[in-house]
Amino acid sequence: MTATSFASGTSQTPLLDETIDANLRRTVSTWPDREAVVDVAAGVRLTYAELDARIDDVARGLMARDIARNDRVGIWAPNCLEWFLVQYATARIGAILVNINPSYRTHELAFVLNHGGVKMLISAVSFKSSDYRGMIDEVRDGVDTLNDVVFIGDPSWDTLIAGGAAIDPSAVLECSAVLAAGDAINIQYTSGTTGFPKGATLSHSNILNNGFFVGEVCGYSEQDRICVPVPFYHCFGMVMGNLASTSHGACVVIPAPGFDPVLTLQAVQAEKCTSLYGVPTMFIAELGVPDFASYDLSTLRTGIMAGSPCPAEVMKRVISEMNMPEVTICYGMTETSPVSTQTRADDSLDRRVSTVGTVHPHVDVKVVDPLTDEQVDTGTPGELCTRGYSVMIGYWDEPEKTVEVLRDGWMHTGDLAEMDAEGYVSIVGRIKDMVIRGGENIYPREIEEFLYTHPDIVDAQVIGVPDDKYGEELMVWVQLKDGTTLDVPTLREFCTGRLAHYKIPRYVHVVDEFPMTVTGKIRKVQMREEALALLRL
Repeated sequence: MTATSFASGTSQTPLLDETIDANLRRTVSTWPDREAVVDVAAGVRLTYAELDARIDDVARGLMARDIARNDRVGIWAPNCLEWFLVQYATARIGAILVNINPSYRTHELAFVLNHGGVKMLISAVSFKSSDYRGMIDEVRDGVDTLNDVVFIGDPSWDTLIAGGAAIDPSAVLECSAVLAAGDAINIQYTSGTTGFPKGATLSHSNILNNGFFVGEVCGYSEQDRICVPVPFYHCFGMVMGNLASTSHGACVVIPAPGFDPVLTLQAVQAEKCTSLYGVPTMFIAELGVPDFASYDLSTLRTGIMAGSPCPAEVMKRVISEMNMPEVTICYGMTETSPVSTQTRADDSLDRRVSTVGTVHPHVDVKVVDPLTDEQVDTGTPGELCTRGYSVMIGYWDEPEKTVEVLRDGWMHTGDLAEMDAEGYVSIVGRIKDMVIRGGENIYPREIEEFLYTHPDIVDAQVIGVPDDKYGEELMVWVQLKDGTTLDVPTLREFCTGRLAHYKIPRYVHVVDEFPMTVTGKIRKVQMREEALALLRL
């Protein structure tokens, strides 16, 4: 009998049945004098005991401003120590942290503040080209729930902290003591490539356990120092980075407010980091730094690549040239807190470049026919679904949208995947990215992997574009090595005999960079829109 695509993550290590604050306090009492966080740009480093005191200061400041359990506190800022403090201070008193994408503009900001019912907003004054103070002024009158705005690095932040002196420290402990692991603690707005973003609502148990088990799979201990250049506003930063670290007594190193490849490499070297995070484009940028070979990365051993599929050639260079033999690939989505599968340190190179690993502890995954919801046989593409502790409570205030994706406890990811007989999962694309050319189902990921073997191609992204004859045709956007060129005949010659004829792209578009979300995910929706104009379709 053929095996069907289902796997269950058994584990000898039980789930953590506690709140984020209870877990942090345990870490603080175990390792009070170990470094907990380093903000390189601010020149600040805190031990766990010092971190605990600073979190308490923020928690008391929030309570003095009438922030209570279940009130929503928005945070709109790039990576910094204050972001870290607000994350744990809101968890300490049971307020729900609303993460706001640093690249949002007024339209999106107003939507999230209104939709989430945000009572207090903690914001940077500005970042890059964004004047946050000006944008908040523009939308503030249109947000009925917003009582308070505090700016990081501004007298209003100092006033928040000073105001907390009126609150007895025992009041914070009383707040924390009545919280439950299943309480909602975080709303993360998904990127929303179509329509408005949706607010995935996550509990202490969701994100604490996911961070903890990511750390377990990475083999973290109190000796680890994790360089986190990925954004805190996203699960990658605040869960896989911050919560993985604090649940193991490790240290988070914040290399810069936003991603900078040079500053990241400098931080790894100076802070003797053992782990480095990033989406593939970040690792590509680091490897491309002109004096890359001059950096001492000898303390690295592991790290995480996630956010989008990793090209095999990039993975090989990260392992060999960045000294990361135990680097792992994680797969997940905001709605699953985020990680559902992860490669292990002892997985072969082939497994780490061709799959997203096996099911995470205490999680179930299956692959189903998108039309019938029936489990498919191993080796057959279908929609990946996830079940377990990590699945979100639901979309904030949107029960109809919740039931569209969450059925019988299973989160339907929208990702096309295959599972092999050993339970390794390969992502072959998004259901909406699959190209149907003349009746043939084509998965862009397969063609992209092949194109990475071309000597002049740095990165490649394949999309479908309308075609009168075949319904859809393939177009590839490529980034090339400096001084090289590529046209359709040359690409066709490279592919002929190595790819089926219907998988050879008909159109080639050379770009310096791809349209991306702030987390480094390629925006194929935008690429398709631009392609229609480029090709006059």
